[in-house]
Amino acid sequence: MSARSNDAKHSNNRPALPLFTDLYELTMAAGYLAHGVSGTATFSVYVRGAGLPRSFLVAAGLAPALAELADFRFRPEDIDYLAQTGIFPDDFLDYLPAVRFTGTVRALPEGTVFFPDEPLLEVTAPILEAQLLETFVLNTLGLHTMLASKAARCVLAAAGRPLVDFALRRTQGQDAGMALARACHIVGFAGTSNVLAGKRYGIPVSGTMAHSFVTAFADEEAAFRAYAEVFPDSSVFLIDTYDTLAGARIAARVGKDMAARGHRLRGVRLDSGDMITLSRQVRAILDEAGLTEVKIFASSGFDEFKIADALAAGATIDAFGVGTKAGVSADMPFLDIVYKMVAFAGRPIRKRSPGKETLGGEKQVFRFADSTGRFVEDVLGTADERVDGGQPLLETVMREGRVCVASPSLEAIRERCRRQMAGLADRYRRISAPAVYPVRVSRRLRALQQGLP
Repeated sequence: MSARSNDAKHSNNRPALPLFTDLYELTMAAGYLAHGVSGTATFSVYVRGAGLPRSFLVAAGLAPALAELADFRFRPEDIDYLAQTGIFPDDFLDYLPAVRFTGTVRALPEGTVFFPDEPLLEVTAPILEAQLLETFVLNTLGLHTMLASKAARCVLAAAGRPLVDFALRRTQGQDAGMALARACHIVGFAGTSNVLAGKRYGIPVSGTMAHSFVTAFADEEAAFRAYAEVFPDSSVFLIDTYDTLAGARIAARVGKDMAARGHRLRGVRLDSGDMITLSRQVRAILDEAGLTEVKIFASSGFDEFKIADALAAGATIDAFGVGTKAGVSADMPFLDIVYKMVAFAGRPIRKRSPGKETLGGEKQVFRFADSTGRFVEDVLGTADERVDGGQPLLETVMREGRVCVASPSLEAIRERCRRQMAGLADRYRRISAPAVYPVRVSRRLRALQQGLP
């Protein structure tokens, strides 16, 4: 069989698709081929709203998803492996080398705020092709969107204070670490500790020192002076290794000496203890030394809840390192994101499973805003209708298997997200007990459901 080659070489840099999938996607594809099921299908991707502890979500992950779809093909080594499983008939294996993604993708632009049960992407393609994409699309959009949505809430809680992504060592693998840094930048973080993300995405990199650096020297003062010698204008001293207030006084003394030499201590970092009380006490020490411009940076377990609580209690913290809880979206470590067929062979498809019902038909999301730009309501309609006054959000990004829009820069996505977040009224931005944003179904889409099986 010519498609199978014992000489095929695997590359670690090759795209994830098409074997980055669940087995049943391939067995269903083999079934479609065997029985001549070849009609065009539309699959809708959305996040189920039941029990979701979020008032809004931020669409992310589209660019990496499209890059994979554009290069979708079975390599010889893929087919070799599938043959070795003994699961698939030869005619299916012979068919796979010709498979490409030839369909259409409509999606929310990255950085768009959206709400539960609204499609963030729809795929329309021959059913075999569309079926094979399910696992990859859900995995990619689900991870990026989950992380971006958590990080966006941290930005809201910080109320303009800079945030730095500190989560790389605790993310669940390298891919998640890269996805997090990218997502955090999209929603407004000031930087990341992830050096590879800085190189790959152009994100500002930021870091201080660890306790190991402090304990490697005879005392804190020696450690601070050694660090300042190497980084005379970008030093942030970690002051809680032994005694936080004593560390703050030493940092102030070193900082004054730096200033006398024409340099500037950028900040001190708190990483343990009562951040509210300590931040106030450290601020007083720094101010008394005349170092009013030196910032207090805090890390250790911060996410939107801890940030909001600290600031509400009067903490004098100027910036936050946000790590583990954001890196794994600790309060919501998954999205109930689904990929459901809503049309096949020219007819709408509806699923009626209890608790998992779907709406049939290709869709569009229409957003209404008031005169100030604040979002008022979304209407979920059919893809081919027009809702007066509503802005359609889903855009065609792939046609006939090819990306058909210019890829926006990460900075452009970041700016879109900033504008989108500004469109949320305060009641939807609340960290705790936010209001539920109104999303209604259009009359036309509701009427389409009538008479479906």
